[in-house]
Amino acid sequence: MPKQKTLKGSFSLTGKGLHTGLNVTVTFNPAPVNTGYKFQRIDLEGQPIIDAVAENVVETSRGTVIAKGDVKVGTIEHAMAALYAYEIDNCIIQVDQPEVPILDGSSLLFVNEIEKVGIEEQNYDKEYFVVNKKLEYKDPDGGSSIVILPSDEFSVIVHVDYPSCVLSNQFATLDSLSDFPKEIAGCRTFVFVREIEALLKNNLIKGGDLDNAIVIYDKPMEQNEIDGLTDLIGMPHIQVSQLGYLQRKPLMFENEPARHKLLDVIGDLALIGKPIKGQVIATCPGHKVNTEFSKKLFKTLKRQEILFPEYDPSKEPLMDINRIKELLPHRWPFLLIDKIIDLKERGVVGVKNVTGNETFFCGHFPGEPIMPGVLLVEAMAQTGGILVLSRLDDPQNYSTYFLKIDNVKFRNKVKPGDTVIFKLDLLTDIRRGCAYMKGYAIVADKIVAEAEFLAQVSKNK
Repeated sequence: MPKQKTLKGSFSLTGKGLHTGLNVTVTFNPAPVNTGYKFQRIDLEGQPIIDAVAENVVETSRGTVIAKGDVKVGTIEHAMAALYAYEIDNCIIQVDQPEVPILDGSSLLFVNEIEKVGIEEQNYDKEYFVVNKKLEYKDPDGGSSIVILPSDEFSVIVHVDYPSCVLSNQFATLDSLSDFPKEIAGCRTFVFVREIEALLKNNLIKGGDLDNAIVIYDKPMEQNEIDGLTDLIGMPHIQVSQLGYLQRKPLMFENEPARHKLLDVIGDLALIGKPIKGQVIATCPGHKVNTEFSKKLFKTLKRQEILFPEYDPSKEPLMDINRIKELLPHRWPFLLIDKIIDLKERGVVGVKNVTGNETFFCGHFPGEPIMPGVLLVEAMAQTGGILVLSRLDDPQNYSTYFLKIDNVKFRNKVKPGDTVIFKLDLLTDIRRGCAYMKGYAIVADKIVAEAEFLAQVSKNK
């Protein structure tokens, strides 16, 4: 399995905030496994931390803003895109103002620094959001939409279409994240001249200039109007003789605006908290539709973390009943799992085929056979025992014993003919022979029971 990654060292960048105009320093730091992306406001008392996840998005006006209570960090998308493109899973980003600096309006400087400090592989499996069916979000207020389709790899296609004689139809594609540094990272944000005054009135783009944005001039204006706009943003007057792009650095690509929109899509999708295996098709995307789609994916991912992997009875199990008997001391009528279909460093999935011949159905209950809840808990524990005992050289000499069971919930009945999937995951590392696990019992994509277990592994006398 691919492993999680973090930075080998820390790096800092300083620049203007696009919307606040304030001088900002941002520092990217390595982080332990399963940290994800977190932003820390080091200028505030207590240095509060905000998880960079879709459910924390609170604003999308010309940038993505996340918040926890009254604490906010904005313009995070370019930094997020760079981290995601380099497959970095864990990073703590410290800022001393309420937004990340805009720098040159792209991800290029973040990319350069990541390559300088390097990337470190961590000793923990990477988990993916695997798209197994078409998912779609359409903006109810416009023509924007995003679709994601099943695919073995991550790729993005973007189409933009503006009512503009300068920027109308453009397409951009990214077939592999390895192409991001050269094809996407340096593509800058853009704004139309006709939008500038309204943005300024809404207290935005105070730090915008021709060094950090492409300005699109697509409707003729009098020179005094142009001078007034440059005065508003504190720039020298410029003479504009024809429609087109205004910038100090030439366009990197003819379709640079579409490529920048693709960059934004990646940065906003990074908010689901897991790398994606799927093909993204975005039509007229913006931060609002991007983040709403990310929220939808985030919810799907949370369900998937419980329900996956799916059970395919035609596949050979990792362990059959004979191998299970070599690890567990349980025997009929108390051996309650039939096979193991997945086993990783910190998780295991087992299967129980419930038949009408189970002895407990004789008395539970006559006329309405239901598998006792206590046996569902026991079956979960046995599945967790496989995870623990499989690590030992002589598992036949050990047994697992309950120390504590917490947060037990029964949601649905289990009846004859059901196939129950038991999914157990370690919540902490195994210490001093104690394993703390979360377990789910699932029938037909519905949770029927769940519980948390603390078990002790002891050598048999």
